[in-house]
Amino acid sequence: MFQFVFFVVRIGLDLTMVTLGFLLAYWLRSKIRLGNDFLPLSPPSQLLILGLSCSAVLLAFQNRGLYQLKRGYSKIDEFYRICAGVVFGLIVAIALNSMALGSGFFYSRQILIYAAVLITGLVTFSRLVFGSFIGGLRKRGAAQVRLIIVGTGETTQRILRKVHAAPDLGYKVLGVVCEKTAPTVHTCTWPGLPPGGSEYVLLGHLNELTEVVRHHQPDEVIVAMGGASQEQLLDVVALCDDLPVSVKIYPDAFQLITTNEVSISELTGLPLVSVKDVGLRGINRVMKRTLDLVISLLVLVLLSAPMLFVAILIKLTDPRGPVFYTQIRVGLDGRPFTILKFRSMRNNAEAGGPGWTTKSDPRRTLIGSFIRRFSIDELPQFINVLLGDMSIVGPRPEQPKFVEQFSQTIPRYMRRHQEKAGITGWAQVNGLRGDTSIAERTRYDLYYIENWSVLFDLKIMLKSIIVVFTDKNAY
Repeated sequence: MFQFVFFVVRIGLDLTMVTLGFLLAYWLRSKIRLGNDFLPLSPPSQLLILGLSCSAVLLAFQNRGLYQLKRGYSKIDEFYRICAGVVFGLIVAIALNSMALGSGFFYSRQILIYAAVLITGLVTFSRLVFGSFIGGLRKRGAAQVRLIIVGTGETTQRILRKVHAAPDLGYKVLGVVCEKTAPTVHTCTWPGLPPGGSEYVLLGHLNELTEVVRHHQPDEVIVAMGGASQEQLLDVVALCDDLPVSVKIYPDAFQLITTNEVSISELTGLPLVSVKDVGLRGINRVMKRTLDLVISLLVLVLLSAPMLFVAILIKLTDPRGPVFYTQIRVGLDGRPFTILKFRSMRNNAEAGGPGWTTKSDPRRTLIGSFIRRFSIDELPQFINVLLGDMSIVGPRPEQPKFVEQFSQTIPRYMRRHQEKAGITGWAQVNGLRGDTSIAERTRYDLYYIENWSVLFDLKIMLKSIIVVFTDKNAY
């Protein structure tokens, strides 16, 4: 809840400052009146262009990562992102202004210069004030990130020193996991730390990491094993694979230079390599659910007539069976749910047990081949989305029998069930549907889970519409 309020207030402050910046720039230009290119417009036109311009700047801020809920950004880095966002946003504003008004510009060169300076200054100032306020709340224990550190060497001491020196970031160290020998004591005092912050709990040995994480439920695990080999680091990450926790590695110099395909963040200047992220947490989960509700409602309302027509055709072509086909699938956290589809197979087609659908499956009805080819049979799953069993985008759900089989043979397979199942997914829009590799699908599903964003979901939705008409693996 705190993250949601934080997100809304930050966007609200930015919107207020951006709007105020444009209005002040326009007011200054009207008072100074340099040149003869100042064209006052009617209030409706002014409000239209102002709204488009503010939206462009906020979208630019989003693109520059200013609404990511990450801690430890330097103020200089944030200021750079604000400047880049303002410049990009104003370029878009000019283009929108030009398309809307032709030769009659609402923004003169002076207005744009004033707006750039004012918006940058106002947004920076408001973020400094808001950041100080949030920092004060975090010092008092609000919205803390719970950490477990793996390692007991000098690297761990360095991280503890940074965490202790920046209480406004809201990190809470739950304890330390020993990487070499099993601890013989429950606490350990670290040299170089101030009194009152030098003693930390020893939670167990590295071999017990999975149980430790399950018991203490941290938000992040930081691996601080100086000099560890790549194989050792991968083993540590594997211990957290099936758990809803982010994993970051404090790299040595060589690891930092040779790191590829990972994101590098920082903790007040210390580089941390993110090797396992939990993208759908806090505000991200709220945003995804909101997107699901809005789009699924629109789809069900707009396509209600075609869906009724399909239902009638199903009954006419095979009146002995129901319109909908229901089946138990495995969803979030391994929980079973009932999935809805338009029936495309003959009644009692699975009397002999569940099985894969083949390209020339003789069990399909007269209309079944058509609705499966264009994924029309999946439309009732938008009801599953409304009920909260599924999401529009996510890993495709499987039957319990297959989940049990794949979990035994495919590494990290059960991580797919840390998020809701989807009607479509990153694997499906990349051609991995039908008779394709389950292991390859799993890799695409895990990439989606760890790299989720609203734009990523929208991209997959748009690609899904294209795939409906081009995919040859739909049958």
